[in-house]
Parts: sequence; C-alpha cells; structure tokens
Amino acid sequence: MPNPKRRHSKRRTSARRTHDSLRRTVMAQCPNCHEPKLPHRVCPHCGKYKGREVIEVAEE
Repeated sequence: MPNPKRRHSKRRTSARRTHDSLRRTVMAQCPNCHEPKLPHRVCPHCGKYKGREVIEVAEE
C-alpha cells in the first residue's frame, strides 16, 4: 500500500474536515396544524401534505 511521503499541514487537514460537522435539521411549520415538521414531507401530526389528507392519523 502506498504511504504518504510528507506530513499534511494542520491547515490542509482542517480544510478537508470542514464538511464533516453535523448540521441541525431544518424544521418547517405545518400550514394546517402549525406543528413542526420536515419540509416537503407529510405532517406526522395531522397527516396532510399540500392541503390534502395523505395518511390517516389515529387520534389519542
């Protein structure tokens, strides 16, 4: 296996690792029930997407 000939600098190493951090999930507000939900997905609370009911949600 090939091995590196020279050591990588701290700047080069940290520049490579800039994209390794975790991002916070972006939450959108459901226009129907105003609960937080992931964007472009069915609301898990009311089951609606783009104004129409897509899934049935059991009420507690």
